[in-house]
Amino acid sequence: MIRHRFGILQILLLYCLFLLCSNHGSARAEVIALTTDTFSDKVQEKDTAWFVKFCVPWCKHCKNLGTLWEDLGKEMEGEDEIEIGEVDCGTNKPVCSKVDIHSYPTFKLFYNGEEVVKYQGVRNVESLKTFALEETEKAATKAQLDNDGEL
Repeated sequence: MIRHRFGILQILLLYCLFLLCSNHGSARAEVIALTTDTFSDKVQEKDTAWFVKFCVPWCKHCKNLGTLWEDLGKEMEGEDEIEIGEVDCGTNKPVCSKVDIHSYPTFKLFYNGEEVVKYQGVRNVESLKTFALEETEKAATKAQLDNDGEL
């Protein structure tokens, strides 16, 4: 009888661990850390928008964002043409200098390697998501018109 109970407890424990791991995996944010080595290649991906947060670990305003950027990453997972990235300007100063970052946090949207617009609105997931979707659509339309004009 004890042996049987122990087997059931093991099964229940394994099942709980499985659920815990499954939930953790699906809740993982889709925020990509960009570095001096990866930034240019990533943001230049064709027909792809990158909404990027530039920050430094010591900035109180960056800390006050809490999980906002990760929450946005989760919210945007289904958007194939929009990537959510972040750059630590403390360790990747060349990137931040190149894209003219002077205050933290700064949020910028890039499309096909070009800076499109800097975000200056309300800092909540819904506002950021709406901004990213609208600005990506505008950038994609402009890129398409530019391509059509070249033909």
